[in-house]
Amino acid sequence: MNRIEKVREHVDAVLLAMKDTAERRCGYLHLYGVSQACALIALKRNENAELAVIAGMLHDIYSYSAMDTKEHAHKGSIMAREILDDMKIFAENEVDMICSAIYNHSSKAVTQSPFDEVLKDADVLQHCLYNPLFDVKAAEKARYEKIKSELGIDHE
Repeated sequence: MNRIEKVREHVDAVLLAMKDTAERRCGYLHLYGVSQACALIALKRNENAELAVIAGMLHDIYSYSAMDTKEHAHKGSIMAREILDDMKIFAENEVDMICSAIYNHSSKAVTQSPFDEVLKDADVLQHCLYNPLFDVKAAEKARYEKIKSELGIDHE
């Protein structure tokens, strides 16, 4: 089994353990939506798509497992490191890349490494595409417009 599928098994186990079915649905939509957006953006930018997909799946794993969003990016990076280290199928530098992206993904106003930016942009893209009839959050508007332009999407 490939590494993406191994991580997916873990994410599924966390989501299936959730009692609240509405929150579970949101977890599936968001984690796997961000993961797919990570793949698209990473491929476009020649970043590591496999690691980006994994970062997308794990970026909010803490929020969904603990049902707590306070400092979720920082706590999530710690949880992701534990998950990935326990699997013993990732090199230390790969775990560092994934965990850095997770740690930094809430800092949308700051630009970090190109790999970290893949996750931030994928997170914004999923928020905005979840329901394109919803208004884009003010804090995500500039990043969303930049992503649309990069992907050749010009209309409102």
